Amino acid sequence: METPNAPNFDATAPPGTAVDLNQQLAQLLERIAQGDQASFAEFYRLTSRRVFGMARRVLIDPELSEDTVQEVFLQVWQNAAKFDPASGSPLAWLMTISHRRAVDRVRSSQSASEREARYGANSQDIDHDSVSDEVDSRLEAEAVVRCLETLTETQQESVRLAYYGGLTYREVAEKLNAAVPTIKSRIRDGLIRLKTCLGVS
Repeated sequence: METPNAPNFDATAPPGTAVDLNQQLAQLLERIAQGDQASFAEFYRLTSRRVFGMARRVLIDPELSEDTVQEVFLQVWQNAAKFDPASGSPLAWLMTISHRRAVDRVRSSQSASEREARYGANSQDIDHDSVSDEVDSRLEAEAVVRCLETLTETQQESVRLAYYGGLTYREVAEKLNAAVPTIKSRIRDGLIRLKTCLGVS
């Protein structure tokens, strides 16, 4: 497969901003949809840290998170042509895919852990404490997902972008067209509600 040289981006926004990044990602997705491997590599370089950050927060386990990152970018490669700029930014599209993949992995891992726990109850050779710890960690991850749903829509949006999307307060504010103090307040209030829901003092 032939791939073009390093992509050239339109300088229509100040470099380093969330808008600039989304412009780059949109152009890369167009080229990825045409099978451009160089653009895919650049897309991965620009976004993989954010995708891993989201996966790690949902899944906790680093190996499961790495597996999820691979699944996310495989989906990007296969479905880049389905990205619709009218429906949102490339980064929002990517984070939605990442969150869904991570939640699916939580559910899958939870089912596997429950099977292991049932097997452990009938086996003398299994390490019961290890199974219990694994189940507890999966339940904790699922509890976080459930508690996120108790937040208001604006709190969910802000918390997801900051903690799952890896964005700074300023980047979240730019994305949501809100003042930085407003975003900080939403995130603070959202985290307080999360802690209450999770029973964290």
